Amino acid sequence: MTYAADIFFAQSWMEHRLRFPSNMSSDYRLLPVSWLNNIWQPDSYFKNAKQVTFQEMTIPNHYIWLHHDKTILYMVKLTLVLSCAMNFKRYPHDTQKCAMKIESISYTTDDLIFVWDPKVPLVVDHIELPQLDLVKNTTGDCTQQYATGNFTCVQVVFTFKRRLGYYLFHTYIPTCLIVIMSWISFWVRPEAVPARVTLGVTSLLTLTTQHSNSQKALPPVSYIKYALVNIILGDIVDSEEALAKHAGGVRSSVFAHTSKLLYKNETRAGPVQISSSCPRHGHLVEDSSENGSVRHRCGATGTKCPAAVAGAGAAAGGSSGTSPAGVTVTKSCQQKARYMERRERALFVDKVSRVVFPTSFLLLNAIYWLVYTIEWEDVIEEYA
Repeated sequence: MTYAADIFFAQSWMEHRLRFPSNMSSDYRLLPVSWLNNIWQPDSYFKNAKQVTFQEMTIPNHYIWLHHDKTILYMVKLTLVLSCAMNFKRYPHDTQKCAMKIESISYTTDDLIFVWDPKVPLVVDHIELPQLDLVKNTTGDCTQQYATGNFTCVQVVFTFKRRLGYYLFHTYIPTCLIVIMSWISFWVRPEAVPARVTLGVTSLLTLTTQHSNSQKALPPVSYIKYALVNIILGDIVDSEEALAKHAGGVRSSVFAHTSKLLYKNETRAGPVQISSSCPRHGHLVEDSSENGSVRHRCGATGTKCPAAVAGAGAAAGGSSGTSPAGVTVTKSCQQKARYMERRERALFVDKVSRVVFPTSFLLLNAIYWLVYTIEWEDVIEEYA
């Protein structure tokens, strides 16, 4: 990554070969810039600069002062594009440190040493950045040893803290609203399969699109960023919800298919009437009586599954006392019991999900904001 900076770069050194005019009463004298071609000057360069632009609008932005004590001050305005090794693991809760290194290109420490001005080493005006705050700047030495010797180097390190407001309103709040919106399916009746599935799929697609848009301004990295962790948490909760809704959709399809079979069987068998007293839970058990007839009991309650058969259904009975209509009634009662049992199970899952999903989502967010927003390294160093 890179960052740009407009700076006034000031260098001062002693030049004993120059003399201040004796008739000058001022503290310094402005020298022609062309003197730079005739006097010695430091061979400093910006070590981590990718581009350096000298300002020439409206005139060349540099000057030379000669002080009474033979000190030369050379000031120049430059626009720099500097490289900065940024780490986005904590993004968007990250703190970045970017350095500006000034090194001698040909003189070793035996001939030249750079030092910061002890009185005013650095002057930084109030800087307003769109997404970052300049919280601190420090100066130091970065002299490095090479195969050809030690070359003097000084640096200034800028510490930037990313603002959370933009990401709070464009990433976190929309993600929470999408997940909350997907919970509406828990209040939709189980038979409404399209509505439940559409909510889950739409939520997943929206979260994926939102994550893709938020990553466009960042370079591709091989590690997981904290913003991605938040999106993954939302996706996991929403994916589990989508699976529950899909399972509810499958159950609803079974309910609808069972109802259709029940209606068809009743229609084929004639005017069969199924009593509403058939239990909602349990199964049917055949009970043979002494005269050979077969009666049916619903579930563990042992109540008889009542049915009234009229017309052709009663005449179709054989010597055994059973009839096709009676068999149809038995199957219809079984189907109704299974239908009610599965529907109650689906409704129970929805009721549990109304509590489990919001609670788990709040818990995951509490862990996220506690772990990833606090710089525990700094806390440990402070109290260590």
